[in-house]
Amino acid sequence: MSSTSASTGSASIAATGLGAAALRDLAARHGVRPSKALGQHFLIDPNLARAIAADADVGPGDHVVEVGAGLGSLTLALAATGAHVRAIEFDRALLPALREVTAEADRVEVVAADVTRMDWAAELGGDGPWTLCANLPYNVSVDVVLAVLERAPSVQRLMVMVQREVGERFVAGPGDTEYGPVSLRVAYHARGELVRRVAPSVFWPRPKVASVVVRLERLPRPPVDVDPGSLWHVVDAGFAERRKAIRSAVLRLGVDPGRADDLLRARGIDPRARAEQLSLEDFARVAEGLA
Repeated sequence: MSSTSASTGSASIAATGLGAAALRDLAARHGVRPSKALGQHFLIDPNLARAIAADADVGPGDHVVEVGAGLGSLTLALAATGAHVRAIEFDRALLPALREVTAEADRVEVVAADVTRMDWAAELGGDGPWTLCANLPYNVSVDVVLAVLERAPSVQRLMVMVQREVGERFVAGPGDTEYGPVSLRVAYHARGELVRRVAPSVFWPRPKVASVVVRLERLPRPPVDVDPGSLWHVVDAGFAERRKAIRSAVLRLGVDPGRADDLLRARGIDPRARAEQLSLEDFARVAEGLA
């Protein structure tokens, strides 16, 4: 394809979005195949891309960081809102295609970087606040979300499409099947909700599992006032043997057997309760008692 034809094609795609045929054609011209090792599943439904951009509630003047931009399906939808988009992609093989498809979107900046090693404060700089909006690769989704919540305070909202089990883990509460340490770490920083369920048919290649879109809104401050290191020490001990009573975790943390039940009851916690039944506030009270 000539440069003129490529430019014309990019302009057309920027206006209509990347459907299945256009995306596969783009990939073929650049010799791109989805990488299973990198957990790549490219979005081929431009209507869903626009819906996710709308869910993110961004518009002119807003700053959006997209992780795992891939071939640009969601990137184009975000740019169409008028927001400034920093599209981060690790796979160098995808960059020529991504730059081609976003060539007519003057508010898009394509960045080649590995987000698992990123200095978020340096990358996002003084701009902001930021919204992170992404179709996250399955194999890094938990690490990316926790890293952003813990180390990128300028990101005030996260709108992420992830594997269903992972998304449910992000927003789970005490007693829910997917509730665990990840749920508690998310709850320490943000208020979460599941926004929409996504069928495998909107991806290329088609994954074997369903996906969900999750919104996380950063809290102005953590809901518990306790040393984070002590808190996560108790949480990890509690879920190390999640079917055992919290009393067992307290004993493993070095509390004398004669004191364990009294310590827990003094903080309103049944020593027979399991970790999966305890809230963030419950774990914080245990951490305070141990301190």
